Amino acid sequence: MITVFILLRRNCGLSKCISAYMVAMATADLLVIINSIIVYHILSYHFPFSFLSYTPVCKLIVYMTAMSLDLTVWFTVSFTFDRFVVICWQRFKAKYCTKRAATTVLTVISVLILLKNIPVLFAYEPEKIINKIQWGCQSSVNFLASSPGIAFVWFYSAWIAWLPFILMFLFNSLTIHRILIANRTRTVLQGHRNKNHNNSEMENRRKSIILLFSVSISFILLWLTHSMSLAITRLSNPNYYRGDLNNPEYIATETGNILKLLSCFLNPCIYAVTQNKFREELNNVVKSLVKQIL
Repeated sequence: MITVFILLRRNCGLSKCISAYMVAMATADLLVIINSIIVYHILSYHFPFSFLSYTPVCKLIVYMTAMSLDLTVWFTVSFTFDRFVVICWQRFKAKYCTKRAATTVLTVISVLILLKNIPVLFAYEPEKIINKIQWGCQSSVNFLASSPGIAFVWFYSAWIAWLPFILMFLFNSLTIHRILIANRTRTVLQGHRNKNHNNSEMENRRKSIILLFSVSISFILLWLTHSMSLAITRLSNPNYYRGDLNNPEYIATETGNILKLLSCFLNPCIYAVTQNKFREELNNVVKSLVKQIL
């Protein structure tokens, strides 16, 4: 929440376009923490017969969990593409890399994800029926065994795992290639005539892309286990999940879940490590809060 507040103040020396993407990513990470960790993994698990355990509410929680994870993934991909355009596509930069374009892209992605996750509501059925009241939710065998269900599982796996990986790897590879070529060309042309100016320009360029690579690399590493387990288990056997601590598929899946949720906590740390002005704003906010408390 503090990260979102700091970014909204726009005192971190970032452009409006970058600020829009970073606010969106931080908000999506916050939604994952609320929906997936607090509501789903803590409240619903430790209070099994509360209001959260009603089947309609349970389905809504699962839907919100899937939606928030999708948002954090595709907001990261859109941010990567925006930086790719800035560095590698100069002709398109003036039109695309603006606050208005960023807001439009983020809005379209959000709407598509809201619609795309609607089948999740039909993929679960009541776990128990007590006094004609539906409790809990579990995977619907009929839905997962049907042709639409199988198609949705394949599409979900590609959408949440492999397609983002491929796009981020492609965009980052092209960006790195472009940077290396630009650095070599600049060194050859300028030589030692403006060495100090060249070093300063190189340092500014390095700082401008270190945020991109930090976010992308942490995302890829922390989501890799989840992507592998999702492809191996859910696509080969949709009903593998039994909660067996001796089951390697269960252990791999839960490990992947822990790592992907950890990525949502790391992004604010990445902002603090890579951005000097963000750290300054964070110190100011913390000092202000301490003064108010005292």
